[in-house]
Amino acid sequence: MRVAEIPYERLDIPHFVELAGEMTKKLRAAGTPEDAIAVMLEYSKAERRIATMTGLSSIRSSQNTADEFYEGEEEYYAGAMPQLFEKLNGFYLAMLESKFRPQLEERFGKVAFINAEITLKTISPEILGMLQEESLLAIEYQKLQGSLTVEFRGETYPVTKMGLFKSSSDRETRKEAFEAEGRAYMSKAAEYDDIYNRMVAIRTKIAKTLGHDNFTPLGYLRMTRNSYDPKMVRNFREQVKRDVVPLVAKLKELQADRLGIDHIMFYDSEIKTLEGNPKPVVEDDELYARGVAMYRELDPQAAEMINGMDDMGAFDLYSRENKMSGGYCSTLPEYRTPFIFANFNGTAGDVEVFTHEGGHAFAASIMLKDDEMLGLSEPTLESCEVHSMSMEFLCWPYLERFYGENTEKAKLIHLIGALEFLPYGCMVDEFQHIVYDNPNMTPAQRHEEWAKLEKVYRPYIDFSGMPFYGEGRTWQRQLHIYTNPFYYIDYCLAQTVALEVMEIMTTKGWQAAWDAYMAYTSQGGSETFVGLVSKAGLRVPFNDGALEGSVRAAAGYIEENIGIL
Repeated sequence: MRVAEIPYERLDIPHFVELAGEMTKKLRAAGTPEDAIAVMLEYSKAERRIATMTGLSSIRSSQNTADEFYEGEEEYYAGAMPQLFEKLNGFYLAMLESKFRPQLEERFGKVAFINAEITLKTISPEILGMLQEESLLAIEYQKLQGSLTVEFRGETYPVTKMGLFKSSSDRETRKEAFEAEGRAYMSKAAEYDDIYNRMVAIRTKIAKTLGHDNFTPLGYLRMTRNSYDPKMVRNFREQVKRDVVPLVAKLKELQADRLGIDHIMFYDSEIKTLEGNPKPVVEDDELYARGVAMYRELDPQAAEMINGMDDMGAFDLYSRENKMSGGYCSTLPEYRTPFIFANFNGTAGDVEVFTHEGGHAFAASIMLKDDEMLGLSEPTLESCEVHSMSMEFLCWPYLERFYGENTEKAKLIHLIGALEFLPYGCMVDEFQHIVYDNPNMTPAQRHEEWAKLEKVYRPYIDFSGMPFYGEGRTWQRQLHIYTNPFYYIDYCLAQTVALEVMEIMTTKGWQAAWDAYMAYTSQGGSETFVGLVSKAGLRVPFNDGALEGSVRAAAGYIEENIGIL
């Protein structure tokens, strides 16, 4: 069956609330380890059903943000799911207090129990209505993003289609494209400010109801930070400021020289060569076909994954009006398939999103083979981003089919982009710490704080004179800041590990890098993030000096190849 043909059925959430209560009683009454395990497997089956139907609803809603039916379904789940989450607290507590906990930990993994302890701290009956309000605000933001259009040179484009113009080799075209996009965002500026104001307020209220001073500690609990804390993250950010920002600043000076300009304006930042960045030599269907062929050749397990997804049509890759911006990989557990969502726009981003989300899909396809795995046993999000960001580098040997004679340029630009991302990602994270540690800030004060951080993390980019971007509002186009607070540092931590995979690939060969990748990925969620990295023999990003080796290797590769740009 193809994904488009999967029948959708609204979940009867009150039924699952009742079922959760029944399973809790059965788990507490279990007389043998086998009885307790049987209850856990019953829970796992129900969990897969819930994940499949809510996942399908979310996918179809993002495919068309103007679809009133699925908008209604998303609103239904936003209102109903908090009651289920609260009821599941009783089940998690029964897990933790079970006299058969040692046998359950052996069967389902110790991390599931660590994660259950964390989850228990994130919800209570008093906040259910507030959680509904928060979920509805996320839907409101996504709908606003999906409906945004840009007037550019006499035509109207969805914002997701502007990438082709923003990456033009013609500087004036880039400038006009960014200015047009900025005006489009500014036309909705009051709405973006209002939604975020309400989000910060409701999240702060939820946190205080749960006994926290502000949302920051609750944000970490929600992200299931099971092996690190804000202090460790702050230390990582300081390493990025020390080890990465100066290197990127030098690369930006070289970039300005290549472009024949005094300094880098925001609309120049992504353009690494005078003739423009390499674009794929194929688009849409042909790019997809070559991507499928790449995964078939990559590894037998990758071939199994991509063949299954191809058979099921588990992709939505092309931009169109009312489609949500961005890209993601979701899963439909009952059908054992990942699903990749993207917005191809004719740029290198098409290749990068296919390799990135393909990494998520590959890891998910391995875990989806286990019908008995608990959601609590899945890797946390920073762990999952290692799967995807490392895969981007591991696909380097196959890039010629996408870029032809510009393949080596594409590799170099990808690596430079990975380094440039680290300061940006850390800026997003530090901004959120500032916002939630100071929840009474006005919108103007938030924009001012973002502008200050730009001078710390990206002092080499000039935003002056640009609508929206020059006013400290760039953060408002970042989906994660609105819908997934404190998520973004996950990408930075994962990028650090991925850069080590790249280091191994360029010094010891592709097979050694693949072996390191599989040593990490094959563990699934059996360890915390720090545990997974350590057991794979890779460097833990929080440790002092963790970035030095990878940055040195990346800088060496760039210096050796910079002449091709």
